[in-house]
Amino acid sequence: MSEKTLKVGIVAGEASGDILAAGLIKQLKKRYPNATFEGIAGPKMQAQGCQSLFDMEELSVMGLVEVLSRIRRLMFVRKSMLNHFLLNPPDVFIGVDAPDFNLGLELKLKKHGIKTVQYVSPTVWAWREKRIFKIAKATNLVLSIFPCEKQVYDKHHIPCEFVGHTMADDIAIKPDKQKARHSLQLKDEEVVLAVLPGSRQREVDTLLDVFIQSCLLLKSEIPRLKVLIPVVNRQRKDQVDEYIQTHTPDLTIQVVIGHAREVMIASDAVLLASGTATLEAMLCKRNMVTAYKLSSLTYQMMKWLYKAKYFALPNVLADEKLIPELLQDDVTPETISTLLLPMLTAQNGDEQQSLITKFESLHKSLKKDADVQSALAVAKLIEQQP
Repeated sequence: MSEKTLKVGIVAGEASGDILAAGLIKQLKKRYPNATFEGIAGPKMQAQGCQSLFDMEELSVMGLVEVLSRIRRLMFVRKSMLNHFLLNPPDVFIGVDAPDFNLGLELKLKKHGIKTVQYVSPTVWAWREKRIFKIAKATNLVLSIFPCEKQVYDKHHIPCEFVGHTMADDIAIKPDKQKARHSLQLKDEEVVLAVLPGSRQREVDTLLDVFIQSCLLLKSEIPRLKVLIPVVNRQRKDQVDEYIQTHTPDLTIQVVIGHAREVMIASDAVLLASGTATLEAMLCKRNMVTAYKLSSLTYQMMKWLYKAKYFALPNVLADEKLIPELLQDDVTPETISTLLLPMLTAQNGDEQQSLITKFESLHKSLKKDADVQSALAVAKLIEQQP
């Protein structure tokens, strides 16, 4: 424990980053009780005492083309953050994910002598690998959450620490499904499908309808089907509730704020937007179908730029197709419901058990006490003499 008065700048861009950053803040506070934290923070970071200068929703944008419609506002937010930190220099700045926003900010702060950390590596292993040289210029340290990432940085002699993933530490290797169902007051006879159409407004706009249409097809085969939709905040709940009220689908649907992990553990299968949620579903040991739809122009650009074999994180980590991943025109109610039906009706039991065994192995590879390891790495950087 240090009596040093530490000032930390930190920016997270979405719900998954909020989780990582909150755990890091909690551990840094144990080492530096007098530390202060400010930047752009979600609710979990704010609960740890981080002051947020802008709403985290400002940065919740995904897609090459989609960013263009928000570029002026994003540039204003980044310039405001830069000016603030230059006038009030932190001992260290930590960008949590959101690389398109954070790397540019880190580059300028580092040039002014402020130590910078990028927590969660950009996907240099999947596309735009040459970004690694920009990352090297912008950061003093990268904290990677996947083991394969550190190998890439080591190859280029760029400081990087593999810290694992905080969700792997928080979730049991064998989650208690019955306990989760009981806490959500689910009936034993109900077949539960967890539906997560994304944390961003555009994702929900794009995927919710096709997901609900998929559920309607499943309902014709599974009369006891119950759909649980966990959302990240009140804005997303209002968005989902408005859709349900407008379309009044013949389904038993429950929408809850938060509790995504509990919902996934309680479920018999998961339907979700591609992203960090697929990692969480894997850690919850639930079979799933993941889907994503981009704007036509973004999709055409990504076809040329993206070089990895898979885009769903469980598949990327395993380097094999463990779960179905659907993109663009393949995202249809017919395809989704066909893939989900055997998962929900407990068909192919041996295959399901084999999948869970692989999920457990991947889980163990990520279980490294990430909050503590990331805080140790940041503290080491802070204490380094110039």
